[in-house]
Amino acid sequence: MTSNEWGRVDDDRTVYVRTAEGERAVGQYPEGTPEEALAFFTERYAALAFEVGLLEQRVASGRLSPDEAAESVATVRTQVSGANAVGDLAALEARLDALAPTIEAQREARRAERAARSAEAKEAKERLVAEAERLALGNDWRNGANRLRDLLEEWKKVPRLDRASDDALWRRFSTARTSYTRRRKAHFSEQAEKREGARVVKERLAAEAEELATSTEWGATAGRYRELMRQWKEAGPAPREVDDALWKRFRGAQDAFFGARDAANAAADQEFAANAEVKEALLVEAEGLLPVQDLDAAKRAFRDLADRWDAAGKVPRDRMKELEGRFRRIEQEIRSVEDEQWRRSDPEKSARADDMIGKLEAAIAKVEADLEQARAAGQEKKVRELEENLESRRLFLDTARRASADFG
Repeated sequence: MTSNEWGRVDDDRTVYVRTAEGERAVGQYPEGTPEEALAFFTERYAALAFEVGLLEQRVASGRLSPDEAAESVATVRTQVSGANAVGDLAALEARLDALAPTIEAQREARRAERAARSAEAKEAKERLVAEAERLALGNDWRNGANRLRDLLEEWKKVPRLDRASDDALWRRFSTARTSYTRRRKAHFSEQAEKREGARVVKERLAAEAEELATSTEWGATAGRYRELMRQWKEAGPAPREVDDALWKRFRGAQDAFFGARDAANAAADQEFAANAEVKEALLVEAEGLLPVQDLDAAKRAFRDLADRWDAAGKVPRDRMKELEGRFRRIEQEIRSVEDEQWRRSDPEKSARADDMIGKLEAAIAKVEADLEQARAAGQEKKVRELEENLESRRLFLDTARRASADFG
């Protein structure tokens, strides 16, 4: 009989393994020597030991999941238990048993890791939901939609939670997106209606502006254009594809009218330039009356100059105030001399001065009212006439007040 620590071979070449329960036949090896038979079944044990060692390494490295590791241990245990091999099979089973605590520790670590990932994912999804709900209440129609799309892509990248929690958060997230989308559509629908209404108004304004472009009623038409511009601004924007075109029509008509008006005014100013030269000559004569030596002679001469002044006609607008001012100042000087003589010669002149003040103030109030009406109607010719009238009356009023003050 040939034997070693863990097995033996009897005379009929039957090989036995020694275990804690006693000997167990593992097979026969009739073709070789007893030593070869024992070596054959010992090598089978070595192969099992290698398999156990390899499994130990894989479990220790964590390359296997806990479930995979437990399944592999069970598979190898089946191979070891009742194995037809000669060796310390109990030691191999003990080594397999020793893997259980490691696998359980790994299982616990995996559970803790999954819990941490789940908590992190829940926090991330709650943050996404909170931002989506905030956007849903806002009116940032330009950036809000883009941001919600980005949030959806971020949501897809976050791991799923347990079904109940994940579904609840998704319902909140989806509801926020739906609410924002509906409000955004309603907003742009309302804007589209307003823009369409603005288009109708602006088409009407552009058409009227084009009709007025050839008008030569400079004052009234200029006033109407100001009103059309006010209505244009109040109308708001029309659809983008037509708003610029309508504005070009409106602005083009307006420019055509005001260009024609400016050209007409320029032509008139050129025509009136000769009148200005005549009035400058009259001013030289009128200024020669000062200082007043002979009041009656000065008044007669000034009345003649005033008739010639009116007959000279209009002057360019940029000269009107200057020339009229100089002429009225001469008139005022003559009147002041006359007033002074009157004050010295007429005991009732204080009463007459007060009466004159009242009449002048009433007349000035009427002229001012007429002037406001003419300005509102855009009647430029009448405005100029009333402004000249008003300035003259105010000069007279100043004179009357000074006379009254002297007597006071």
